[in-house]
Amino acid sequence: MKKMIFLASAVLVLNSCVVRTATKVVSGAVNIGYKAVKGTVNGISWAVSKAKGKIDEDRLDGTWKVVGVYKGSFEDFTKDQNPESTFSSECTEGFDQMIFKANKSKFKPVHCSTDKEDWVKYSLEFGKNPITKEKENYIEYNSNNYISVIDVNSKTMVLEGNLMPKLAFSGAKLYLLEKVK
Repeated sequence: MKKMIFLASAVLVLNSCVVRTATKVVSGAVNIGYKAVKGTVNGISWAVSKAKGKIDEDRLDGTWKVVGVYKGSFEDFTKDQNPESTFSSECTEGFDQMIFKANKSKFKPVHCSTDKEDWVKYSLEFGKNPITKEKENYIEYNSNNYISVIDVNSKTMVLEGNLMPKLAFSGAKLYLLEKVK
């Protein structure tokens, strides 16, 4: 009888351990899945993290289409449970974009795909950003304007700062761009 009670209690303890472990695995998978799909704009994930180290300036080169704008900072975005605060473009034809020519260190913000804007000289720096006071990649232009480069890869780029003055008054600070060419 003692053996039967001991076996029953051992099975009960092992069973609860398996259930507890399975629960942790499932909840862990849910958390990972949520972070990976933290928000999408036109099928592009907002699940980004800050680049660690210096970004090569050649990565900026090309034409980048603005596909999403978050109203708040990158820090606000990382804490937001529902970051899908995007805007619909005011453009009836074309789209908002930025064109970077890394070999000449110039960029041009373009509203609604028109070429009316001027080229702006910039320098990509890695160090203490004068605005955020954090060590990061940032673009300095017009001697005292700064845009933080959160991350860049072959398909997407995330920038933080006063990128588009027409949206700055609404609190827009974080921009997701998709590479066009």
